[in-house]
Amino acid sequence: MLFSSGRKYRLNSEGSGTLQNILDAGKAEFLEKGFRAASLRSIARAAGVTTGAFYGYFRNKEELFDALVKEEADYFTEEFRKVTCDFQELPPEGQKAAMGQVSGEWMLGILDYIYDHFDAFRLLLSCAEGTKYEHFIHHIVEIEVESTHDFIEVMRQHGEKIRQVDPQLEHILISGMFSAFFEIVIHSMPKEQATEYVRELHTFQVAGWKKIMGLS
Repeated sequence: MLFSSGRKYRLNSEGSGTLQNILDAGKAEFLEKGFRAASLRSIARAAGVTTGAFYGYFRNKEELFDALVKEEADYFTEEFRKVTCDFQELPPEGQKAAMGQVSGEWMLGILDYIYDHFDAFRLLLSCAEGTKYEHFIHHIVEIEVESTHDFIEVMRQHGEKIRQVDPQLEHILISGMFSAFFEIVIHSMPKEQATEYVRELHTFQVAGWKKIMGLS
C-alpha cells in the first residue's frame, strides 16, 4: 500500500516500479528547474509513461511535489515544535540555564535526518516557489518567535530584567538564524563541515541574544 497526498494506491510490483520512476523523474525535474518551470510532460517522458498514465498516480505536479517533500517537511516542523515545548516545560531557572543549549543540541541532532533526506530538503528550500511549501522557513520562524515571546515572559515573571526587543528586529534575527542554518543544504555542504558550521552559528546566536536581552 502506497500513500501520496491523502490518496491511497494498491499496486502490484510493476505499478510500484512505475510510481518510483515518476517520483524519480519528478525529483530530477524539480531540482533542475524548480517547481514553477518544471514540465509535467517532461516528467512523464523521463519516467517512461504517458501523461494519461501519470494522472493515474497524481492529479497534477503539485501533488507530485507534495509526495516528494511532505513527510520531511512535517517531520522537521513537528520535531521543532516538540523541542520548543520541551524547553517551555522547564522551570524558569532551568530555562535560563539551558537557553540555547536545548536548541543547539537539537540543531546538531537534526542534521542526521536532513542528510538522510537531503534531496527533499533541497526541494523544500530551493525549488518550492509556487507550492504551499515556499514559506517553509517562515513557518519555522513563527514557531521560534512564539517560543521567544514565551521565554521572555517567563523570565520577567521570574524577576529577570529582560530588555524589550523590537518585534521587527526579533523577526529579522530569527529569520536570519534559520536562513543561515539552511545554507548547509542550499550550498550542499559536506556533513562534517556542516556540523562544525552549525556549532559556530549557534554559539554566535546565543551570545548575541543574551547581549540583546541583557541576560548574564
